[in-house]
Amino acid sequence: MNILKQLLLGNEAVARGLYEAGVRVVSSYPGTPSTEITEYVSKFDEVYSEWAPNEKVAAEVAIGAAIAGARSFCGMKHVGLNVAADPLYTASYTGVNAGMVIAVADDPGMHSSQNEQDSRHHAIASKLPMLEPSDSAECLEFTKLAFELSEKFDTPVFIRLTTRIAHSRSLVEISDRQEIALKDFPKDPQKYVMMPAMAIKRHVVVEQRMLDIQKWGECCSINRMELHNGAEIGVIAAGDCYQYAKEALGDKANYLKLGMVNPLPVKLIKEFASKCKRLYVVEELDGIIETHCKNIGVDVVGKEVFGYLGEFSQRVVREKILGQTPEYLSVDFDVPPRPPVLCAGCPHRGLFYSLKKLGCNVSGDIGCYTLGALAPLSAMDTCICMGASVSALHGMNKARGDEFAKKSVAVIGDSTFVHSGITGLIDIAYNKGISTVIVLDNSTTGMTGHQNNPANGYTIKGDPTMAVNLEALAKACGINRVRVVDPYDMNEVQTAVSEELQHDEPSLIISRRPCALLKTVKHKPPLKVDKDRCTGCKLCMRIGCPAISMKDNKAVIDFTQCVGCGVCQQMCRFGAIVEGEGNNSAN
Repeated sequence: MNILKQLLLGNEAVARGLYEAGVRVVSSYPGTPSTEITEYVSKFDEVYSEWAPNEKVAAEVAIGAAIAGARSFCGMKHVGLNVAADPLYTASYTGVNAGMVIAVADDPGMHSSQNEQDSRHHAIASKLPMLEPSDSAECLEFTKLAFELSEKFDTPVFIRLTTRIAHSRSLVEISDRQEIALKDFPKDPQKYVMMPAMAIKRHVVVEQRMLDIQKWGECCSINRMELHNGAEIGVIAAGDCYQYAKEALGDKANYLKLGMVNPLPVKLIKEFASKCKRLYVVEELDGIIETHCKNIGVDVVGKEVFGYLGEFSQRVVREKILGQTPEYLSVDFDVPPRPPVLCAGCPHRGLFYSLKKLGCNVSGDIGCYTLGALAPLSAMDTCICMGASVSALHGMNKARGDEFAKKSVAVIGDSTFVHSGITGLIDIAYNKGISTVIVLDNSTTGMTGHQNNPANGYTIKGDPTMAVNLEALAKACGINRVRVVDPYDMNEVQTAVSEELQHDEPSLIISRRPCALLKTVKHKPPLKVDKDRCTGCKLCMRIGCPAISMKDNKAVIDFTQCVGCGVCQQMCRFGAIVEGEGNNSAN
């Protein structure tokens, strides 16, 4: 066996663990901070990998592969687990044949998410074991262990990551792939057909299985005590919180490191508590471990000190437990904020400006285009979850009537539309709505790093495949009014939206222009400002393009960012923005 060490991201280490564990089938939907797991595993030719239309489909593919005898995996972010919950909760009852692992990445601090959901609740509710690594080495180790546990206890197994573990690097020992033979495909309706008569018997199996796994967790190596002579403080933690506590407290505390966060041990926690005078639970988000400790009669300090919000840090742990604030460097000036912004040349910018100009109510969705809600565009009124823009608009229009509907639209990306927007469109057609839906077709899944999807005609490996025909799909759903516009042409966009809003039937507008960051897109030369014509009116600033700024009361275009999209040209009333190459800052 060849063994060497590499510096890997947590997500990359999970992918390596999948490879080494002999996984055959991987199906996921991209979602930060989980995306890179499947991107990295797609580089291994020994593993079949795919982007599924959504997390529910991905989970079902992985469940099917496991029952068929192949080790399988699906990955998702925390809100994606909500989508996948339906099949996973029942897969807890059926069990697996070959091993199946689900990675879910939580996002404390909401760096790229709409909530701070704690996925440990899903593990508890679905009665599935959950492991939580604390560095990249454990990401690889726990991934391989998860498959062993999956097959030992006949269950899917969760691996829970957080943003810091998923996106930080540490040293990992890698080894060769273990080829795992396909298991026989069992025909066992009593186990795999979850009709009520079968499912009620499987529930008994599930409850006993959780007791057996808890017993295993009492003495397993991934749940361990770390004791220091003279230390009176005890800390119970898992994942990144364990790392924060170790760095903040050092040998001033004893530690109970939990590698398995569902089910939690009982005897081990009580034994650890007996060795400490004061016991803290350090856990981000909800008080899952704290509640368990109190339920088994162990007195701990937890959320009353640490709270439920955001990420922790070494400073937070040291302040809350020792009452000490570590020294840190500071500056005596304010650093200007750098808010997120749509990229220069983004095809969504002209569309959102047009919607704002028309005074539309905009039901928004999840994607990089959600930035259209921010100033100066300020052109989005709601954003709930993947696909909700379409369904929510239908609800708004039914609640407020036709007058409201004729000034309201939904916007949704092409990948998000395939994910969960299609059913909302069917609902509109079936229930005689008159909603106008705009699909922002930029030929990629932009927010999570330009992954392919069923609407752009390429697989995860970049191989050509079928592409969903959005126009034909809309008509098949019962939408008779379908039209395509170029979002760089604001007059065309405004005309299309104005016309479709006047009709007493639903319509779909496809705003089609590839993402400006795609390598296959060829841009026009950058534009420049004719300073003799520029009046300093700042109208071009209203689109929030990062390539445009003001200097000496004149507009300036940064030639290193400008892609020549022409949106600002259409706004300038004085013809001051003209074609040209090179840096115009001195012009």
